[in-house]
Amino acid sequence: MTRRDPPTIALLATHGAAASVLYGMYDLFNSAGRDWPAMIGQPPGTSVFRPVVVARDTAPLPVINGIVVTPEVAMRDLPSPDFICIPDLAVYPSDIALRNHDEEAAWLRACHARGSVIAAACTGALLLADTGLLDGNDATTHWAYCEAMAARHPRVKVHPQRVVVTAGQDQRLVMGGGGSSWQDLALYLIARVAGIECAMQTARVFLIDWHQNGQQPFASLARSRTSSDAVISQCQVWIAEHYDTPAPVAGMLQASGLAERTFTRRFQQATGLSPIEYVHTLRLEEAKQQLESADAPVEAIAQSVGYEDAAYFSRLFKRKVGLSPAQYRRRFGGMRRMLQDVTQTSQRNPSP
Repeated sequence: MTRRDPPTIALLATHGAAASVLYGMYDLFNSAGRDWPAMIGQPPGTSVFRPVVVARDTAPLPVINGIVVTPEVAMRDLPSPDFICIPDLAVYPSDIALRNHDEEAAWLRACHARGSVIAAACTGALLLADTGLLDGNDATTHWAYCEAMAARHPRVKVHPQRVVVTAGQDQRLVMGGGGSSWQDLALYLIARVAGIECAMQTARVFLIDWHQNGQQPFASLARSRTSSDAVISQCQVWIAEHYDTPAPVAGMLQASGLAERTFTRRFQQATGLSPIEYVHTLRLEEAKQQLESADAPVEAIAQSVGYEDAAYFSRLFKRKVGLSPAQYRRRFGGMRRMLQDVTQTSQRNPSP
């Protein structure tokens, strides 16, 4: 029987790429199938992928944070890799228009037409969207960029809460949400090629924990657009100090001096949220901070941020954040306490 070569997975390097994601994927794909046997006392296995770093050419390429990447293959010399991974790109949510990526977009379209599976990590999905391949399809990207992506690409169905999304014919378009969800994306591709057990073994080698609750627990809910409306800006300042009052929307309305319908319309235009949605975002962000840093009962926290009905608060929190208040406290309160303990210990015992 002829031994089949492992599929090629091209990791696309651009000026905006993060080397940590680029080479993190490189290591993960090389490890899959190879390192687990050695961890349990057997001879190393064979990598299930052949990763290569690809770019416009093979000249040293400065990426973000001043790191220089040396591509292995030029795009023109790799016309149809089995898989392509686009790492995250350095761009801010207020300006997601990618510049000087026309060659990469054309190469991605051509490879996809020849059968390549294209995966994008985090903001790499913005480049994938710019190819037009996501039009009419489901997609995701980092939670902070979903609104801007949906506005720039109205034909793309953006899912902010999901960590991994597959789309297109034969599910040949794959996206991982934000931050370290590139690891989830890589595990998905490993499972797709070599099976779930291989993916689980790779996760054990690297101590990877799947983001099973999606992106919502990590997202900042208070992400309204900067307002150029002076009256609404004044209302935002007022509500930031009075969000826990019994009638916050009525208070903003009074502070605005506008008719109710005019106020509601201008507030929505200025912030992207209705007045009551805006109040909820402020209250829930404050509740998240209290759950992380204090041991007060959930009922007391609910009341402190303006909710007399603790059950309603808990349902709203779960719907918006993706975890119940108790689950959120266990996950992020534990993380905060661990970091505080480690920091305090290091301060008490400085290195000689």
